[in-house]
Amino acid sequence: MSIIKKIIIILPIFFLSFLTQSSADEIKKIGKFKDWEAMVVTEATGKVCFAQSSPILQAPKSNKRDAKLFIAFRPAEKISNEVSVTAGYEFNKNNSITAASGKNKFKFDIKEQGFAWIADTKIEYRMIKRMKKGSRIMITGYNQKGSQTIDHYSLLGFTKAYNATKKACS
Repeated sequence: MSIIKKIIIILPIFFLSFLTQSSADEIKKIGKFKDWEAMVVTEATGKVCFAQSSPILQAPKSNKRDAKLFIAFRPAEKISNEVSVTAGYEFNKNNSITAASGKNKFKFDIKEQGFAWIADTKIEYRMIKRMKKGSRIMITGYNQKGSQTIDHYSLLGFTKAYNATKKACS
C-alpha cells in the first residue's frame, strides 16, 4: 500500500479520538490498562482497533499539548502494528522525530497533518517489542519554529492494551 493511501486511511481514525463526547459513541473503549487504553471504531472500510496513551510528562512544561502515541490494527487493509504519534502541533519537516527507550532509538519517517509514522514494518515491530519490555518511551519532535518538545510516555499497561487491541481486530 502506498504511503499516501496509508495516511489518507489512518487520519480520520485519529481525528475521531479527539472529537467531543457527543460523537464519541462511534468509538468503543475496550478497556483501560494503567496508562494505556484500547479502543475500536467501525468505519466504512471496516473495523479499526487501536491502543493509545497520553504523555505523563511534557517538556517544555509551559507548553501543554494534546499529544498521543498510537498502535493501530486495520484488518480490512491488512495493516497491523502501525505505530503513529502526534505532538499536538504540525511537525517541522526539516527535523527528525524520534522515539527512545533505553538504548533503543526509532525514527519516524512520514510527517503529515500533525502526525508521524514509521514507514518500515520491521522497525514498527521492533519498537513494539521494546515497548513491551520497557517502562517509558520518549518522543522527541520539533514544531514549525524548530523548537524541540519531548513527550514521556509510561509503558505501564501497554502490553495488556496492545493484546486487547490485537485480539479485538483478529
